[in-house]
Amino acid sequence: MKRNKKIYYWFGFTILMIIEIFIASYIEDDFIRPYLGDFLVVILIYCFLMGLSRISVFKGLITVLLFSFAVEFFQLINIVKVLQYQPPKIVMIILGSSFSVWDLLAYSLGVFTCLLLEYTRNIYAVPST
Repeated sequence: MKRNKKIYYWFGFTILMIIEIFIASYIEDDFIRPYLGDFLVVILIYCFLMGLSRISVFKGLITVLLFSFAVEFFQLINIVKVLQYQPPKIVMIILGSSFSVWDLLAYSLGVFTCLLLEYTRNIYAVPST
């Protein structure tokens, strides 16, 4: 599957970062912040990775899914307590504090959405001559 131009990934990353900051700063609910935020953060990470690297679409998708699942499983084993280390607040925000199967579903749906967008772009891309 052919990649997009890096500028499109950076554009997506920027828009999603603004949305994520807005959600983190102003939304206090039981759906948008915990689930839509997790769904979008996976897409944000994918855009960042693809904007930085030259890896293939599939490697990017797998890398992001494995990374997000790893973060969630670190929450399950309470990695901060296991390591007996109190990281800075920003690290705690990224790591989160509680394991949820619903988060794994949100991450999976985010990666699947990236796959769908990449696939659709490849189908409808104008062939170069």
